[in-house]
Amino acid sequence: MSSEPKSPFTNRTAGEAFLVDPPGGKQGPGVLVLHSWWGLNEWVREFCRRLAGEGYTVLAPDLMDGVHPATAAEGEAVLAGTNADELSGLVISSAHALRAASADAAKPIGVVGFSMGASLAMWLSARLPDAVKAVVSFYGAQSIDFDEATAVYQGHFGSDDHMVSEEDRVVTESFIRLGGRDTEFHLYPGSHHWFFEDGDHFDAEAADLAWTRTREFLQRELEVAD
Repeated sequence: MSSEPKSPFTNRTAGEAFLVDPPGGKQGPGVLVLHSWWGLNEWVREFCRRLAGEGYTVLAPDLMDGVHPATAAEGEAVLAGTNADELSGLVISSAHALRAASADAAKPIGVVGFSMGASLAMWLSARLPDAVKAVVSFYGAQSIDFDEATAVYQGHFGSDDHMVSEEDRVVTESFIRLGGRDTEFHLYPGSHHWFFEDGDHFDAEAADLAWTRTREFLQRELEVAD
């Protein structure tokens, strides 16, 4: 975890993770960021700072044990070699740590996930229903029982995604709605998997719109203080 302060933010230690508070160091509502198989890289850290600038205390655990794959094949291989129980345990413990580090430990948190992190975000909301109030999923799919979940969900998907098909998207939304939860899924024409993140598939126009929608969704659901 980086302990080097990035003015005007305040970074704090949280094990193998990146934790950042809003400007001035005053804690805000908690937002957990779950990265994709590219690892806890600088883009993820900058995204955390971006969220912190909106008034949140943000935690991004390192789900890849310090590895930063250079290619999709490497990322897939690293993910395949990850212990699923250890990964799920890390996500749960990170949620608890974030709640303790946020402005009000009694309040539930928001979760923003990317690809594999998006699937984990939705899983977490069903696993810890009282701890998660809002989930933002970027190009992630999930087909689990959401009956116990209490969160609301926003999803962002590229129309030309080679990893999450239209069927995956429909099934994910169907499972959430079967659980009686509100969903707000958005499709970005011509965009691909990873359209929000740095790389070959980055789509600036789609990313800007997705960021605006994410900001508004989190502000509405997590009630950031002025």
